Amino acid sequence: MFSKVLIANRGEIAIRIIRACKELGLKTVAVYSEADKNSLHLEFADEAICIGKPSSTDSYLNISRLISAAEVTDCDAIHPGYGFLAENPGFAEICESCGIKFIGPTAENIRLMGDKVQAKRSMRKVGVPLIPGSEGAIADKEEALEIAKKIGYPLILKAKSGGGGKGMRICHSDVRLVGALMAAQAEAKAAFGDSEIYMEKFLENPRHIEVQIVADNYGNVIYLGERDCSVQRRHQKIIEETPSPAVDARLRKRLGEICVGAAKAIHYQNVGTIEFLLDENSNFYFMEMNTRIQVEHPITEEVTDIDLVKLQILLASGEKLKIKQDDIKIKGSAIECRINAEDSDKGFMPSPGAINFCYIPGGKDVRVDTHIYSGYTIPPYYDSLIAKVITKGKTRAEALGKMNRALGEFLVEPIKTTAGFCKEVINNPDFKRGKYHTGFLEKFLESQNE
Repeated sequence: MFSKVLIANRGEIAIRIIRACKELGLKTVAVYSEADKNSLHLEFADEAICIGKPSSTDSYLNISRLISAAEVTDCDAIHPGYGFLAENPGFAEICESCGIKFIGPTAENIRLMGDKVQAKRSMRKVGVPLIPGSEGAIADKEEALEIAKKIGYPLILKAKSGGGGKGMRICHSDVRLVGALMAAQAEAKAAFGDSEIYMEKFLENPRHIEVQIVADNYGNVIYLGERDCSVQRRHQKIIEETPSPAVDARLRKRLGEICVGAAKAIHYQNVGTIEFLLDENSNFYFMEMNTRIQVEHPITEEVTDIDLVKLQILLASGEKLKIKQDDIKIKGSAIECRINAEDSDKGFMPSPGAINFCYIPGGKDVRVDTHIYSGYTIPPYYDSLIAKVITKGKTRAEALGKMNRALGEFLVEPIKTTAGFCKEVINNPDFKRGKYHTGFLEKFLESQNE
């Protein structure tokens, strides 16, 4: 086991990792930018070291400064959290070359699954269903038009590297396709340094389902059920739940077994998530794999009673997976609402600034992962996520009732947050019935503006 872990991240996930380390008896080192000098994760860590100016490129994305911080403080492991360098294979390789354990999958795992074209090829080899589309990156507009003729519209263009909706365009005609291809390539180049674009058949109103897997270094792999992440705005998840209202026990087992087989085929290690689109006929298609801990991991923890971050650390230290598939029991239902410092009445405009008063909801079966407090100033330089409200219940209805109550108690003044917006969404009749899809939130927002 490691003796000291550097957390190469900030915000709520940094606190989440520090807590797991403390419970395992490990020392922790927090890093921070000049903008985060008053961040709460610095108070909870055993040591803290400044790694640069507010810009992410000068701090949380600066590999040399992170490695230097780990070496100066004698850390023998680094946990990347999510975002920033969590899915950077070069960072994982540098950590290992410096004798510092990267708490996550191997650099080879990250590189293979980070290239969406190669990831699809790998999944095709092991029989994972794929959405019809291009075999690889599209060379030019002529090839794009030829593929479009074969599989038909609507189509979606996606960046080979990266995510978050960058380099993504939906096309319904040849004219739109030609223009969108150039725009998508330029956006992908700017965002990820890679202009390559691939094409898929666009599924109308599917659900976004992801399966949590866990793998040790000895070929043992299990799955921990699925999460429904269909409530999204601009391809960014807002509300997640487990189990999905659209997945029954038979489909859950089929999805899980396919994911286990895929993970074994690529010799995957540590935790990861395989993501699918699910159509109205329960057909599912591989989207991508996230080679890191997910923002929404707490809901899986709540229904399985498994600490995923602790498990990450134990597996990275070389421990064998002690949990068998038959040990996994999904108990009840859990929901997560992401609370952002944004004004939903003004187009979700960011709302950074000083918090004068903060009250975090509590009570039975209510969990809030956050780094904010009264007197804290939300910096404008990073993602606007300030908290995750998680509730669980014996039934979905019970979990929703607790979420409704918890969101009403979430008070952050004078900062605008999306807590009220999330409360409106979970009280929508269709959402309450579990009848939603990836286009649900767009229609919900349209109805609000009518």
